Amino acid sequence: MPTEKRLCQSCGQVLQGRTDKKFCDDGCRNNFNNQQNSNQNKEIRIINRVLKRNRVILLAILSVGEKPTKVDREYLLLEGFNFRYMTHQEVGSDGQSYQICYDVGLISLKNREYQIVRAEDVAL
Repeated sequence: MPTEKRLCQSCGQVLQGRTDKKFCDDGCRNNFNNQQNSNQNKEIRIINRVLKRNRVILLAILSVGEKPTKVDREYLLLEGFNFRYMTHQEVGSDGQSYQICYDVGLISLKNREYQIVRAEDVAL
């Protein structure tokens, strides 16, 4: 009765031992699972990278004075800020809508200007 050769799902080597074995060793198993998870989470990693960059840009602007700071939209764009990605939105007690990126936010003003604020300073 001929036996079918079973191959490692990661490296393709012939498997020895148990009939339900899928990988040569723990290294191949880990490599296979990491590749599977990497493909599934690629878009999430890209979005998180953009969110982190947005936060760093806002914090750098805010840290200059540590008070709410006004900045031009063009300056934010030149720094690499992406207006499409924020973590959430809150409406302050003043009725204005704040776009928040983790713990730092911005509010749209007139003439394509934005005011950068800490989320904790937004009066809800």
